[in-house]
Amino acid sequence: MGRLRNVFILAGMLIMPALLFAQFNNNTSSPYSRFGLGDLQPYSFGRTSAMGGASLASRNNQQINTSNPASYTAVDSLGFMFEFGVSGKYANYSNDIGSMNANDFNFRYFAMNFQITNWMATSLGLTPYSDVGYDVEVFDEVENTGNILNKYYGEGSLSRAYLGLAVDPVKNISVGANLNYMFGSLNRNAQTYFLDSPAEFYTNSRNESLRIRGFNLSLGAQATIPLKNEQRITLAAVVENKPTFTRFYSDLNTKFIQIQVNNSTRADQDTIKPFRTEEKGNLEFPLTYGFGISYVKNNSLEINADYYRQGWADVNLPGGGSDVLTDLNKFAVGAEWIPDKFSIRSYINRIAYRAGLKYENSYLEFDNQRINDFGISFGVGLPVYRSNSTINISAELGRRGTKQNNLVLENYAKLNLSVNLYDLWFIQRRFD
Repeated sequence: MGRLRNVFILAGMLIMPALLFAQFNNNTSSPYSRFGLGDLQPYSFGRTSAMGGASLASRNNQQINTSNPASYTAVDSLGFMFEFGVSGKYANYSNDIGSMNANDFNFRYFAMNFQITNWMATSLGLTPYSDVGYDVEVFDEVENTGNILNKYYGEGSLSRAYLGLAVDPVKNISVGANLNYMFGSLNRNAQTYFLDSPAEFYTNSRNESLRIRGFNLSLGAQATIPLKNEQRITLAAVVENKPTFTRFYSDLNTKFIQIQVNNSTRADQDTIKPFRTEEKGNLEFPLTYGFGISYVKNNSLEINADYYRQGWADVNLPGGGSDVLTDLNKFAVGAEWIPDKFSIRSYINRIAYRAGLKYENSYLEFDNQRINDFGISFGVGLPVYRSNSTINISAELGRRGTKQNNLVLENYAKLNLSVNLYDLWFIQRRFD
């Protein structure tokens, strides 16, 4: 009980500052984050980020897998794991007009996992859901009006704190659920400048804010089929059935006019649309489900494959913008190989080598042009000396979008670092 109390004290100390930090945490500069709920973050972290993100069927007794709550029972009966991760991203954005580079680096998540009984385990943590972060200027020329400058900029993030529980109702079957608390705010701004107006200088401005909060459940299951020679196959499924959250939406449209009178400037401001202050309502998220399969040879090889889908075409966002949403489909495959996990003489042989790839039809579509994302990933799991703890390092190279139809092509490189701290807890000591 003393150990368990320490767990919750540690969780409380970590969750409170992390919840505050999550509101200012931003991990994108992509112009595509202007649409929908921004850049949706991957459901996989840590070890499997180097495996294309394929993780729904993964069961590892020394690594945390938050993508499927059924995996929590894989932890050893005396084991306690705590993991946190950071990531950095370099991206080049280009179209037929020009290009720009951007760098982002931020804290991403933390999680912990331990058993309650021999057939029940729990996990809790904080993970990102989506990020908004862009600053775009577009020049245009309109007949009878002249040159126009449009500025678009926004920021914000949605985060998800979770408490998970998993049980083994029968041998080789595990089912689990996460109680998630979604929270965060997204702010989007747009300004229009009429550059060639001779007597009056107009600035049209729109400021939107969307806050989301609320609870939902995500469910998962894993079934393991034992094979000969310490081999096994695991089948998995996850689902979220259209969760509904409370949302607060505000929208302010104004026109700012500067008039030259007798060599002096007078400023007038006019509200184009009535200001809606934190209009409360409900926002239904999409039906989400996924399937995975994993082949494992104990302490040597793991191969994972995932299919993941979210039905964003049925989602209606406040303030418009739902016309660019479509269903998301993701395919991922990855592998991990350890030459000799228990080697005494060679540290290199104890390293886990990982690689994978992903292909994603994102939830954005412009004029029948789908925004697709393809990436390859690779990395290593570095064992800590005389410990079951691991330092996971991975890199991902990818391409999203296209230059067709005056859209933006994004070439990116991501670097992920996570530290998994493993300890033996809940041991009744005979000698002190």
